[in-house]
Amino acid sequence: MPRPRFRVCLEDGLKLDLNHLARRGFVRFGANIGAHGITWTHSYWGQVARGIISAEMSDPHAAWLRIQIGESVQRITLVSRSRNFGGRQWFFLCPATGHLATVLWKPPGAARFCSRQAWGRQVAYASQFLDRDSRAHHGQSKINSRLCSIGRFDPEDWNFPPKPKWMRWKTYNRLEQKFDRYEDILDSGIERLVAKLGGL
Repeated sequence: MPRPRFRVCLEDGLKLDLNHLARRGFVRFGANIGAHGITWTHSYWGQVARGIISAEMSDPHAAWLRIQIGESVQRITLVSRSRNFGGRQWFFLCPATGHLATVLWKPPGAARFCSRQAWGRQVAYASQFLDRDSRAHHGQSKINSRLCSIGRFDPEDWNFPPKPKWMRWKTYNRLEQKFDRYEDILDSGIERLVAKLGGL
């Protein structure tokens, strides 16, 4: 059974994903690339916010990211840690908890970005408001969207898209197994409904 909505949905707010920002060119590890405009969109409402983002990451001991949305300005400390096999992994330093995070959230009504843990029981993910069958539909949709966006497929053309060119087979097979588990949940939901209707 879905949870009652006395908590705020995280996905209705704004999200900063450090790795996603790097992939889209908003930040460059080991460099300062200046200010860029950034837009957040919601699948239902469309554009929800616009801002300016800049980051100084040339010095791993004094790195930061600055985000301005309207009159609100927040500067977030960035830290890097060495990896076991070379290179460095970058993180946000959560302004509330002081813990490392790769994703920060600004839920609706919040004044700043913080880690998921900082918001505690005030927030929940969208999937926590869904029932079992709706979560399965949502999960399948997310997998389809991910595969289609990477492989440039139209989601409407595929029940389960083919492997994108650059995706590893191990990752693709894992997603396919997850998709099939969601399909089993949906099938059992249909069987329950048919049994219920047959008993009327």
